[in-house]
Amino acid sequence: LANSIITGVTELCNEYGRVIVVEDDIVTSPHFLKFMNDALEFYENEEKVISIHGYIYPVKTMLPETFFLRGADCWGWATWKRGWNLFEPDGKKLLYELKARKLKKQFDNNGAYPYTKMLEKQVKGKNNSWAIRWHASAFLKGKLTLYPGNSLIKNIGLDDSGTHCSTSNEYDTQISMESIAIDDIPIQENILAKKIIEKYFKSLKPNFINRIKTGFMRFL
Repeated sequence: LANSIITGVTELCNEYGRVIVVEDDIVTSPHFLKFMNDALEFYENEEKVISIHGYIYPVKTMLPETFFLRGADCWGWATWKRGWNLFEPDGKKLLYELKARKLKKQFDNNGAYPYTKMLEKQVKGKNNSWAIRWHASAFLKGKLTLYPGNSLIKNIGLDDSGTHCSTSNEYDTQISMESIAIDDIPIQENILAKKIIEKYFKSLKPNFINRIKTGFMRFL
């Protein structure tokens, strides 16, 4: 999976300058492609924005229509060649930099989600995640990803059929049937949205968090 994504995204970015990535276990809103293409056009020359994402967690608190978070994501996403050029495939380098800059807690959503542990597992060969390296690459460069306040994506690979994923309904979300406008918002991480997502992660049942730590990972 990792080699397929990395190779495919690299080839398409080199040929077309941008790419929209949807894997075969992703169901999209009718408004997904418009959101992606509109955002790719709007932020094409904004160096701080590294990617666009279509999925958002099933949080209980209303989020802004669009907002930015630091890093990158992996369920229905898009980027430009200038963004993908920052991808660092060497997990050891990424892990070293996170530790050297004392960013592990911040990288882990203030301890709410074990991204660092996932990167450590990738380095040890216990997973083959391209996505954790993409997220870490963007995070360490201080880059931002645009998210919708209502999800335009549903992942149906969490029924034990998806690569790396076992059965889970923790990430089930309703696909938005309304279009999401791309507006001129501050090019900075939305702290309120970040805290809402941190709260969502912390609300997950302890046994689910344990599954994350021992093998089940969303971010693959």
